[in-house]
Amino acid sequence: MDKFMQAAIDEAKKGLVAGGIPIGSVLVRNGEIIARGHNQRVQQGDPMAHAEIDCLKQAGRIGSYKDTVLYSTLMPCFLCGGAAVQFKIPKVVVGESVTFQGSEEFMKSQGIEVINLNNQECIDLMINFIQNNPTLWNEDIGE
Repeated sequence: MDKFMQAAIDEAKKGLVAGGIPIGSVLVRNGEIIARGHNQRVQQGDPMAHAEIDCLKQAGRIGSYKDTVLYSTLMPCFLCGGAAVQFKIPKVVVGESVTFQGSEEFMKSQGIEVINLNNQECIDLMINFIQNNPTLWNEDIGE
């Protein structure tokens, strides 16, 4: 298991335990995690509090993002993929896109390298959540 994806999974589980949607993210620079985040839409009552956005907010002002890698347990939506494009993050590593296809093609079209690990733990985490919380999930993805 990639240690950075494991850290993102740990963030996703932290969000789930807090009553939220189990999506986690970490931002890596020079082989070190510089920020962590998880989806907090439910906890904060904030429709913009996606995992990747939370992670980037936790990173704060770091100057250039051109030497970072963004990890996410789930393929980023267009909001989060757009943030990666805006900040010129060159690489996004994703746990899975089975449960949500997100913005993979958009990010790639903007020059971002997208690596999908098809991680079974990430897939199972989301399948279980979606089955048990379909209304909350549909709200999260704008359905």
